[in-house]
Amino acid sequence: MVEFCPFKILSIYFLFSMKNNLKVERAKKNLTQVELAKRVKVSRQTINAIELGKYNLSTILALKIASVFETEVNHVFFLEE
Repeated sequence: MVEFCPFKILSIYFLFSMKNNLKVERAKKNLTQVELAKRVKVSRQTINAIELGKYNLSTILALKIASVFETEVNHVFFLEE
């Protein structure tokens, strides 16, 4: 039986942070924050917060954003130590 240890989960959580290439991908498609926000049905402020790393988005939103850029999620969003 595997023991659950919340401290191990917390140490992994603080070891990595999620980064993104959202601004770069928007520039490639010549999209503003407002245009991207409309396409994925969120506010411009949400897109800005994601770009700044101040918002942990849902899997569904990450998939929608990747779909706009016609790429895989891990090309736009990635973990960094």
